[in-house]
Amino acid sequence: MAVDRRYTERESPSDRRVSTVGRRHGEHMFHRLVDLGIALSAERDHEKLMEMILLEAKEIYRADGGTLYLVTDDEQGLSFQIMRNDSLDIAMGGTTGKSIPFPPVPLYRDGAANMNNVASAVYHNRAPSNIEDAYEEKSYDFSGTKKFDETTGYRSKSFLTVPMINTEGEVTGVLQLINARDDGDGTVPFQPALQPMIEALTSQAAVALENQLLIQQQRKLWDSLIEMIAASIDDKSPYTGGHCQRVPVITKLLTQAACDSTDGMFAEFTLNSDEWYELHVAAWLHDCGKVTTPEYVVDKASKLETIYNRIHEIRTRFEVLRRDAEIECLKAKLDGSDPAEADRVFARKVAELEEEYAFVADANVGGEFMNDADVDRLKAIGGRTWTRHFDKARGLSPVEAMRAKANPPAKPPVEEPLLGDLPEHIVGKYNQGELYNLGIRRGTLTAEERETINDHIVVTLKMLESLPFPKKMRRVPEYAGGHHEKMDGTGYPRGLVKEDMSIPARIMAIADIFEALTAADRPYKKAKTVSESLKIMSFMVKDRHIDPDLFALFLRSNVWKDYADQYLEPFQIDPVDIHDYLPAAELLTEKAG
Repeated sequence: MAVDRRYTERESPSDRRVSTVGRRHGEHMFHRLVDLGIALSAERDHEKLMEMILLEAKEIYRADGGTLYLVTDDEQGLSFQIMRNDSLDIAMGGTTGKSIPFPPVPLYRDGAANMNNVASAVYHNRAPSNIEDAYEEKSYDFSGTKKFDETTGYRSKSFLTVPMINTEGEVTGVLQLINARDDGDGTVPFQPALQPMIEALTSQAAVALENQLLIQQQRKLWDSLIEMIAASIDDKSPYTGGHCQRVPVITKLLTQAACDSTDGMFAEFTLNSDEWYELHVAAWLHDCGKVTTPEYVVDKASKLETIYNRIHEIRTRFEVLRRDAEIECLKAKLDGSDPAEADRVFARKVAELEEEYAFVADANVGGEFMNDADVDRLKAIGGRTWTRHFDKARGLSPVEAMRAKANPPAKPPVEEPLLGDLPEHIVGKYNQGELYNLGIRRGTLTAEERETINDHIVVTLKMLESLPFPKKMRRVPEYAGGHHEKMDGTGYPRGLVKEDMSIPARIMAIADIFEALTAADRPYKKAKTVSESLKIMSFMVKDRHIDPDLFALFLRSNVWKDYADQYLEPFQIDPVDIHDYLPAAELLTEKAG
């Protein structure tokens, strides 16, 4: 009969039973480690993740205390992240909300690696340290530990300190356990047999932290990018500065009010953290398409403005006509005409020119509605002629020269209209004709320029829909692209009706309008007061342009007031009775309370 030499030489029956128990314990710990690895990879909260790492390590060794350090951003120290001590009832850092009052452990002193502290030494050595009794250890300075013990009456004895090394081979943190306990809660050394479990745990933890930090860095980069885009759009025009940054404020205030509602149609409305972030991104990028909108169109503060205000050219022509009238007066006197009569004729012409110029200049501002009579008068004034004596085909840019070659200007001297719609005024899709622009009925924008302004939302949708948003952010284009839609389907760019739009998209429409009405930095209008803005919005509700239920919530929740107190000028904040602006009951849904 063959003898199993492995059994006779290495194990007695009793040893074999112990070995079996050990294997079962090892299998249990293995499965536990696997489960923990899955849990670590799934945990998204940074503070909970670090707590999970430390608490699990404490549990494996039944350690009384423990600390988790992370390497500081400047890689000069180990910052305290989590501290636990069961005997002293200490719980700081992590989700406790209690800050740890200790400075980072320095990794270097006087330019050399700090090998006096066990945690910093483990960082530099990239290897664990298992100390049976700190008071007898000569390799490290435990004077701080001993001082802590004197103060608290504690006895720090066994220490296990393990580096956390990520997939790049970098030490990202250090895990330290204090005072392993036996079944009777006595302090014992940390068993070397279990140390590989802790090392495996720290390895998993380092990878989990690395992944989470990478995700956080990517999100930080993404947030910085979208805020940079919004800031660049605001900086692009001195007249719309802050719009892209203020609309998210109103959006979030009104969304929070909807989430806080306990009755009515918003009682069931809520957003989780992913949906809040989705809305955050959409709000910041709602006008990203404006990066393609020409500055002079966005900034057009007067009807004749392109890169500059062309009223100066027209004023010069009036000056020429006045000079011509003065020359005619002097010539008449030299020819023997009655000087007094010549002066009267000159004065009459000057008064007429001054009055006509005043009319043209006022029309250029765009503050009043232009009726048919006003447009006809502009044409009559524009019918005056003046004599050009210099060649306007000289001194042009290459592009202007090409346009002049296609439509050569008449050679001087030539009579030209005082206000002209000339071939050179057609630039691409834009008509820069002087009569055409001065005849704008309301505001300062031509139909083509207004179309360009409106097209920013088309470009916004095109830009956002081209981005590979993850599933949890797939509604960003819908939220961002709907702030110019109207509840009756007359908005743009898609002509959506209320039922086609989500609540966040409808919220952004209200936020965009209220910010635009109350903005004090627009070139084409004066800053409106809160009451004026709410009155206009109440009319928009009646016209079915904005959501009546959300506007009622906007009023009742004081979102308008919270925003005004923080962002508006004092003169804009006037007395408001919200009942003057609340939508009529028949405009609200049946679910509204």
